[in-house]
Amino acid sequence: MKHTIHLILFLTLLSVGACKEDGTQDFSEIPSGDVDITAVVQASFGNAYTDGVSVQVDGENISISSTGLPDHKTPYWGEGHEMYEDFPGTNHANMNTTMIGFNYVMTIPAHPAEAASKEQTELGPVGMALNGVPIYNDYEGGGLLAENAWSTFDAAGAHPGPREDYHYHCEGDYLTTDDAKLIGFLRDGFPVYGRKDTDGTYPEDLDTNGGHIGVTADFPDSIYHYHVSNEMYSTSGLYVIKSGAYHGTKGTFTQ
Repeated sequence: MKHTIHLILFLTLLSVGACKEDGTQDFSEIPSGDVDITAVVQASFGNAYTDGVSVQVDGENISISSTGLPDHKTPYWGEGHEMYEDFPGTNHANMNTTMIGFNYVMTIPAHPAEAASKEQTELGPVGMALNGVPIYNDYEGGGLLAENAWSTFDAAGAHPGPREDYHYHCEGDYLTTDDAKLIGFLRDGFPVYGRKDTDGTYPEDLDTNGGHIGVTADFPDSIYHYHVSNEMYSTSGLYVIKSGAYHGTKGTFTQ
């Protein structure tokens, strides 16, 4: 009976983790992976994005703070802004929505590990790009992305939500374009890359959640990592960044 109780407690911690007093995730009670992502997170988010992004490390917790505003051109800056640009092409909805800054904080584990039970990604932020903009999955509103959503995307594969919260859904000109770039980290602490591997080929061994274990430019000793899907999404001509479940234990994302 005692062993059963211990097993239940272990699985509970493994699937949901514990929260600190400030509401952020506490990964000290969750099994750790072999790779420490701290140095890469600090270098990647701190490189050229010091304006709106900061990284804080507290034991097994890495907290990334951001305003969520992009560092590139988009029509959602509004006409007259120095980084304004028109929508690409002609098949785009005319949206009057702009975007505003938020006080985002994403907390992820320093040693991400595979979860015993994989949790499906949900509506809202599933990760953060290196410029501090939230990453969303392939859902919008009440269901999967549809043309009325992707027709509002800018050249970056992004748009603001109803709260004027700008976010990425797909590969785009300013994030990644058919390459092997590190574009950010998901809420479970695992990195996400463009459509290609470091050798310039498209990975053929991705699991159902869009990831695999392998060497990357940032992790030469190998790590589980996600890739932008190499399958065009519906008839959109776009490539979704993330669909399916998290490989590891999901951390918090607050605002």
